[in-house]
Parts: sequence; C-alpha cells; structure tokens
Amino acid sequence: MRLRFLGSTSDDGQCPTLYETDRGTIVVQGDQVTDPEALEHLRNVLPGETFVEVPKELFRFMEGS
Repeated sequence: MRLRFLGSTSDDGQCPTLYETDRGTIVVQGDQVTDPEALEHLRNVLPGETFVEVPKELFRFMEGS
C-alpha cells in the first residue's frame, strides 16, 4: 500500500496526520482510543482493528471538504 500525505494539524511532526492510499482508502494517524466506555459503543469490531481519535480540523485536508 502506498500512502500520500494529505496534511497534519501538528507543527512539530507529531500526530494527528491524514493520508490517502492507492487503494481508495484513508489512513488516520492519531491517539488510540482506549476509554472503556467509548469502546463499548463501537460496533462489529473485527480482530486487528483499532480506532484513533483526531481533531475535526484534520479533515480539511480531504478533497471536497
């Protein structure tokens, strides 16, 4: 999979960051969601899946936003 950097809301190279793949998907770099109460609300979590939290401002880098 190839990643194309779209943008980041961090000035010092830390997360969060947004990438587009050559597979028509988006990769989000951010803080892993570990709050048990929040995780209880997630649906159909498959083995190997994880969840990251990013600020809404990051999505300004997506086309059409």
